[in-house]
Amino acid sequence: MNTIDTASSQGFGSLISHFIGWAYFIAWSASFYPQAILNYRRKSVQGLSLDFIYLNVFGFLCYSIFNLTFFFSSEVQEEYRKRNGGQDNLVRANDVFFAVHALILSSLTLFQTFIYKRNESQKISNPAKLLVIISTSGVLIVLYSVTIRSSQWIDLLYYLSYIKLGISFIKYCPQVYLNYSAQSTVGWSVHNVLLDFTGGVLSITQLILDAALSGDWSGISGDPVKFGLGLLSILFDLVFITQHYIFYRNREDFYAPLSMAENNGNNNNNGINCRRYEGKQKALLLPIHRNYLSTQNHQSRMKNGSTTSRPASMRDLEMGIEGTGLSLSSSQH
Repeated sequence: MNTIDTASSQGFGSLISHFIGWAYFIAWSASFYPQAILNYRRKSVQGLSLDFIYLNVFGFLCYSIFNLTFFFSSEVQEEYRKRNGGQDNLVRANDVFFAVHALILSSLTLFQTFIYKRNESQKISNPAKLLVIISTSGVLIVLYSVTIRSSQWIDLLYYLSYIKLGISFIKYCPQVYLNYSAQSTVGWSVHNVLLDFTGGVLSITQLILDAALSGDWSGISGDPVKFGLGLLSILFDLVFITQHYIFYRNREDFYAPLSMAENNGNNNNNGINCRRYEGKQKALLLPIHRNYLSTQNHQSRMKNGSTTSRPASMRDLEMGIEGTGLSLSSSQH
């Protein structure tokens, strides 16, 4: 009877684990879309750290190789069993799909950095380049060690997993600092963060559940990258959530060009509040209310013999601010 109950419990537990696995796959996979959609809508990647983007692609390349090989290579699976008392590794199909999907979507976001607007100073830093070069050199060294039989393929895969784990810690730091420097999270999608947080919690839950069901807690140490990724995701997501909802609650896109604010001025019941971001300086233009702009537009239409409305021109804005006795010397137009 106890044997039947145990088998039944394990069967139910395996079903729950399977469900959690696909749930975290969906949450983590979906987390890549909000940022890409935000970039597309803004036609800009301003506010997004390029170090994060490049390191993200490199990290998921390593992670994809790790999961694909562990899942499909019988040689690597046998090497794992020999090192872990005959136990099978805990890489599942959803792990493979997630890694490959993440690589594709992060590569798409990288592509967006070439076609959408960004600041001149917005480029990958030398430390990030150095990290990629050193990591790649290490891969080549371990690969050579495998070819001369000094190491096994599983050692190379573990090295790739450690690269991914290290990058997952480092890649978020530039974005955290960028948000801090700008005192804003504009350009960084919070929906990405919320979905990533959900995926991290579910990923760790599945790993612990699988280890408990198999009675082999070495499964966690045997897949350190999955456990580490979950913990790091939760940690940094909490930082981003704190930045977005507590410290930097101003949602105004000060990266947007002044012309965008100008063209949207007629849709603002209280006038327009234009902001520009130039390097590290934010220049705030005082509101120019609709009644003044309407007068200027009306005079222009009468002069041109046209009754078609048009958005206020930059000259209109300049005249309005000059009327207040202020200067636009701090802004470029």
